[in-house]
Amino acid sequence: MAKIISTNPSKNYEVIGEVEISTDKEIRQAVEKANKAKKSWKDLGVEKRIELLRPILEEFRKREDELARLITQEMGKPITKSYEEVRWTFEEFQWYLDNAEQAVAEEVTYEDENSLHKIVYEPIGTVALITPWNFPFGMLTWGIVPSLLVGNTVVFKISEETPLMGKLVEGVFKESNLPEGVFSEVYGGGDVGEKLVKEEIDFINFTGSTNVGKKLYKIAAEKFIGVLLEMGGSSPAIVFDDADPKTAAETVSNYRFQNCGQACDAIKRAIVHESIFDEFVNELKTATENKKLGDPEKKETEVGSLVAKRQLEILEEQVSDAIKKGAKVIMGGKRPEGRAGAYFEPTILTNITKDMRVWKEEVFGPVLPVVSFKTEKEAINLANDSVYGLSSRVITRNAERAERVASQIEAGTVEINKGDRWLSCNPFGGYKMSGIGRENGIMGFRQLCRVKVVSRSK
Repeated sequence: MAKIISTNPSKNYEVIGEVEISTDKEIRQAVEKANKAKKSWKDLGVEKRIELLRPILEEFRKREDELARLITQEMGKPITKSYEEVRWTFEEFQWYLDNAEQAVAEEVTYEDENSLHKIVYEPIGTVALITPWNFPFGMLTWGIVPSLLVGNTVVFKISEETPLMGKLVEGVFKESNLPEGVFSEVYGGGDVGEKLVKEEIDFINFTGSTNVGKKLYKIAAEKFIGVLLEMGGSSPAIVFDDADPKTAAETVSNYRFQNCGQACDAIKRAIVHESIFDEFVNELKTATENKKLGDPEKKETEVGSLVAKRQLEILEEQVSDAIKKGAKVIMGGKRPEGRAGAYFEPTILTNITKDMRVWKEEVFGPVLPVVSFKTEKEAINLANDSVYGLSSRVITRNAERAERVASQIEAGTVEINKGDRWLSCNPFGGYKMSGIGRENGIMGFRQLCRVKVVSRSK
């Protein structure tokens, strides 16, 4: 039986466990069971589904330490950040439980003495869910819980980089009182994900790279089923001339280098007014140098390792391309000395040109290109100079300008100054190649439903 070997990227790829890759038969059986269960799961109603899912959250709460340690071991996230991921995921899970009933409640659209018209939100059916490795517990909860609550059944594949997290979660669900077939998991790489979505499913929910998302979209089109795709990003931060360079630099540094830069919505391009450019870069260097890179199992570590050797090699290629084309390395730019594993120094680059990979591509690691601008129009053009449109940030003391610029940025989210969109009630998703549809919030629930209008005479 073929296996996925889970390794620790911060400990020179030492083996920490293994998981058997799902066979074609196992994938097919999981989908067959999900299809068999979907009518009875729908017919239970949302109140009963909430009742059945609530104990799963409580079981996860009991395993907080185990979840956090496993995140750190499988992907190199600093342990304090792993605990943060686990705890905000608990909060999101609770929000889903508290708001599912409202999200799928019938809505009366018209009523008079002769008729009643209403919208009914119904489950789609069997959902193929594929999630990434960068927030392994958070992302799978985002995908699994809302879908089950609205009445869908789920066949889930976690990233091959974090299979042990998948096994832990599968164990918790198996020990619950969910009916057979409502939730199941399959394991493997992209080939297993492709086999899964080609089975008799009703919907694809995918978070990951744009290239894979486009491939899944084509498969969905051929099957004529719906998709929810949350894909890549190259989020800009525009820093205007009235911003305080030190405060702005600290904000940009924090939002760029969190999770070792491995977040789809992280700031990936800094666009700074020429009048404060040099001061901003100096402050950015200071703020970033103060971040402690090291063993992610130690509490003082702020920047851990990348998830895998392949991720490290891609990052090195992108930085090498920039340097060859004239980029200036303000700090970093290489693997740190004396550390075995997937480590890369936090890196700041200037003298950026548009033909560089660090500008054109998504950079999934601790590297930040910084460019200057003269006018507001130029800043907006630079921000929108990307195939992606997931998130963005505008830093200015001028509220009117902030709103004006926000309205022209092509992104699913605009955060102003230190604004933080991460509330469970806010939908999340992008423009352009960053995806289709929205997760979270009432809108996120309804993306996972079919909309039916029922009208009757009285």
